[in-house]
Amino acid sequence: MNDLESIARKITAVLFAQQSLASAGFIAAATLNSIVGKELSQNPSWAGVPTAVYLLAGAFSAFMWGYVYDAIGRRNGLTIGLTAGVFGSSVTFYAIAIHSFAVFMGGMILMGIANSAVQLGRFAAAEVNKPEHRGRAISNVVIGGTVGSVIGPFVAGPAGSLVGSWGIDELAGAYLVAAILFVIGAVVVFTGLRPDPREIGKQVAEKFPETLVKHTHVRSLREIFSQPAALVALVSMVLGQMVMVLVMVITSLHMRGHNHQLTDISAVIASHTFGMYAFSIISGRLADKWGRGVVILIGSATLVISCIAATISPDVLPLGVALFLLGLGWNFCFVGGSTLLADQLSPAERARTQGFNDLLVGLASALGSLESGFIFASLGYNMMAYVSAVVALIPLLVVAVWMTRRPATLKPA
Repeated sequence: MNDLESIARKITAVLFAQQSLASAGFIAAATLNSIVGKELSQNPSWAGVPTAVYLLAGAFSAFMWGYVYDAIGRRNGLTIGLTAGVFGSSVTFYAIAIHSFAVFMGGMILMGIANSAVQLGRFAAAEVNKPEHRGRAISNVVIGGTVGSVIGPFVAGPAGSLVGSWGIDELAGAYLVAAILFVIGAVVVFTGLRPDPREIGKQVAEKFPETLVKHTHVRSLREIFSQPAALVALVSMVLGQMVMVLVMVITSLHMRGHNHQLTDISAVIASHTFGMYAFSIISGRLADKWGRGVVILIGSATLVISCIAATISPDVLPLGVALFLLGLGWNFCFVGGSTLLADQLSPAERARTQGFNDLLVGLASALGSLESGFIFASLGYNMMAYVSAVVALIPLLVVAVWMTRRPATLKPA
């Protein structure tokens, strides 16, 4: 088992590296997506459309990636996904340069496809590690986003100044940086992710047969999600993502309307993404120690508080704190839910089910992004935050009910 543990550590480290690089690229773009959407469409109601298209593309491709990962392995799948990100960010850069909203949407589609491939990498870390270490394995990959949370938003300003000196709109700079980071990430995965996590996951499953879900056949998605624990995991990730997107996507435009500069906007988004990723090492270990349900409860409650806090003031500091809490709440829901779902699946069910899970997560967040622009344009930022707080109450109640109804003999989950 020592050899498997050594390989697991190496695989997790490579996945951490690619997550760091890819998240920096995606976050750099996400910082400006709503602003670019408004500028290119000349309609503030369409500010959330680019992110909605990006998320929809990721949602529908996530289910596909599940089958691709099973067919060609995690290494090849991630490499192809990151390559799609290179093309997508290059297209968005070109679209801003020529001021074309339609071309920009094409680039957003490719970037969404790439992001869905990258997000599934967290499950690859879970399958190669021992069952009792799944929470920390997932968190060790997700924490790679901390690097992205620091680098991503803050490259928007300097990169914008650079491309501005070339006579190109400063908003295009972040997308150029994203393309470069995706290239590096693809090289890291292709050269470093050996042996393939798919094969190691099978060996780990053979070593710990007592932890596997016992079924005589590979269950259908309907069968899997008819189980309370799997359904709770799905609800926590789907609604946690929706709430996070509802508030995060439109905050940069909200700040732009209050005459904040790109540096201030970047600082607030950086605090948000720092909250999303920096505490993954804690949430993963708490999920292993306290149970998955407790971590999800903490996350849901934090989301409610953050949404209400976002309405206090449009100034940088209050928004920065609120967006930090928004990211932290999302992290606990995401890590706790991902670990709980991984617990419910046999090796043959993993990639397909996890891809379907991310399909629904992507659809929910796309809906949140799309609605955020319309709610903001018609009712304002505060009303959008209040709606988000109500949505965040749902996973909190669902998890609380599930935890009270579980048989007392079950190990905490």
